[in-house]
Amino acid sequence: MSPADENGAKRTVHGVLVKVLRHRRTERGMSLEPHASRCVRLGEVHELVTTDHTETGDGARIDRVGFLGFAELGCAGVLDRGDEFLIGGRLVGTVLGFDACHFPNHYNILIATDIPVSGEDLGLRPELPIEFRSR
Repeated sequence: MSPADENGAKRTVHGVLVKVLRHRRTERGMSLEPHASRCVRLGEVHELVTTDHTETGDGARIDRVGFLGFAELGCAGVLDRGDEFLIGGRLVGTVLGFDACHFPNHYNILIATDIPVSGEDLGLRPELPIEFRSR
């Protein structure tokens, strides 16, 4: 069985936005973790970051970013590279990967978008529902 055939169905990971961020950076210097998936727990808070980078290699440098905010997870689950990410029912992008520079406090969950956008750009507000779901 190939690695692509190993993944079965999984639950949607949901939660709520708890803090909106308004800034962008062009030289952030995040480093992509080598893992294509991460397990997350009920109640964890993680940072949501958009990027137009597409490289997924171990340690890929991620510079152009937009900060959406922080979200509290409403259930445990598994986040995979390529999962769709939605806020308030609106598709924002797909999971590119994870930066662990602040771990174990939180992951930066990197969301691939056409252009890096911030929470302010999207008109986000606390308590909006978020979802990570399989494509």
